[in-house]
Amino acid sequence: MRPLTREWVQKAEGDFVSALREYRARKMPNYNAACFHAQQCAEKYMKACLQERDTPFEKTHDLVRLLHLLPENAVLEALETELSVLSAAAVEFRYPGEQATKKLAKEAIDTCRVVRTEIRGLLRLLTE
Repeated sequence: MRPLTREWVQKAEGDFVSALREYRARKMPNYNAACFHAQQCAEKYMKACLQERDTPFEKTHDLVRLLHLLPENAVLEALETELSVLSAAAVEFRYPGEQATKKLAKEAIDTCRVVRTEIRGLLRLLTE
């Protein structure tokens, strides 16, 4: 694996841990942050895969746009709607006016888990 790919993966894992920690917190869970970090994890894993395959990508946080750059993968392609929701959730809940619910945070993390598992498989990394 290329060094830059490994760095994308390490940063994605940091976001994965943060998303889970915020979602599972017994005192003051931050579902907004859980959604944000779930999106960031998925984004960084997608960029890791693109990096490893020498596929150019622009600076974007749009998971659907990144999805269309990835190699064909039926599992990921089936998530297009969820990826669109996850992209929006990462932005909507960072500002006043909207709050993520526990249910939405769980859905964000579930989508993130699928992306994480699929990309780790493509990169031939063990999934823990």
